[in-house]
Amino acid sequence: GQSVPSDCTGPALSETVNRCLRKHLEQLKAPVGPLSEAIGSLHLDSSPGESDVAPGSVPEETPVTGSCRLKCVCYGVGNFATCVIARNQLAFLLLFLEKCQIPRSHCWVYDPLFSQLEIAVLSTLGVVVLSENEEGKRSVYGEPTVFYMLHCGTALYNNLLWRNWSIDALSKMVIVGNSFRGLEERLLTRILQKHYPYVAQIVKGVEELAFPQTSQYTDVFNDTSVHWFPVQKLTQLSTDTWAFREEPDYQDCEDLEIIRNKTEDPSAPDLNPL
Repeated sequence: GQSVPSDCTGPALSETVNRCLRKHLEQLKAPVGPLSEAIGSLHLDSSPGESDVAPGSVPEETPVTGSCRLKCVCYGVGNFATCVIARNQLAFLLLFLEKCQIPRSHCWVYDPLFSQLEIAVLSTLGVVVLSENEEGKRSVYGEPTVFYMLHCGTALYNNLLWRNWSIDALSKMVIVGNSFRGLEERLLTRILQKHYPYVAQIVKGVEELAFPQTSQYTDVFNDTSVHWFPVQKLTQLSTDTWAFREEPDYQDCEDLEIIRNKTEDPSAPDLNPL
């Protein structure tokens, strides 16, 4: 069975997710009801209290049904069959879906390293395993979407931002993954701007909340933040920011931490059946 590290079920971690997603839903003015109540009370080790319910929620006696459209996409969770860190990250994803009342059928998962056994296990768990390496280039298609991308390569975040490079799309997105602030601090400015321009440009338009750290599980959620993109910040970016829409290619990029789609060449046969 799956289990989440005990230290990661405490109020500190749940409050981090709680604060970020509550702000995100308030910004979207999303339909309220069971989903917003679940997010507002995301205390994984206790019963929800009245003070935890998101402001503006529909009273409990009049829930809104059929209005939950939050989706989840998970990239790069790794080989959970052999790696305990990956198992912990997958377990947290499943708990997150449960607490936010996101059906597992509304969660898409992909890692190019998945074995056939791991694909079978994920299918049995009820999530949707993508058959094609999208390289992170997935649109939110106008619907609020959480991207769960722990310890992924910078290019994957850059590709995701490129694919959704508009105020409307970014404002509907939450990214749980490597700290953008940390990326900005670690990478040379010229490298960040040349190879990862969308990450470089969005750092002024993002809010992030760091996951609390525990000594026992340093490798599970280290350098992880919840990121969201307030409309107010996005609209303050220059018009030149949004005019730049060139697709990333990484031709001269060294140490590219991403597995490319081998069928990307249009002249190559499509080896990824849908």
